[in-house]
Amino acid sequence: MQEVVTENAPAAIGPYSQAVRSGEWLFVSGQIPLDPCSGSLVGGDVACQMERVMENVGAILAAAGAGFGDVVKTTLYLVDLNDFVVVNGVYARYFRSPFPARATVGVAALPKGARLEMEVMVHLQGGCA
Repeated sequence: MQEVVTENAPAAIGPYSQAVRSGEWLFVSGQIPLDPCSGSLVGGDVACQMERVMENVGAILAAAGAGFGDVVKTTLYLVDLNDFVVVNGVYARYFRSPFPARATVGVAALPKGARLEMEVMVHLQGGCA
């Protein structure tokens, strides 16, 4: 396993890595809408929070030499499933067909009071670096 770390995404807030690479696979830990500079939860509505999550994921993907087109599976965790339509609209701006497989799960709470979290699995075209 190889750890992937970038200063362009929030540092891990616990005993985990932003992402790990294993062979041709990259596993990006769940990202909540934290500002990478301050480590604080971003303000605004759920669309703003989802935008920050996507930017954080994108930074981690870039650090691994990948992009959104390499993502094969996502899992979204929403505190309020009524946010799904708005979150889906932001999500759709980052992915193109063929879209990754996805699960969306309603949860009671997330770290730091976030309204959403997303993790991704990526197939790296070049294998191990």
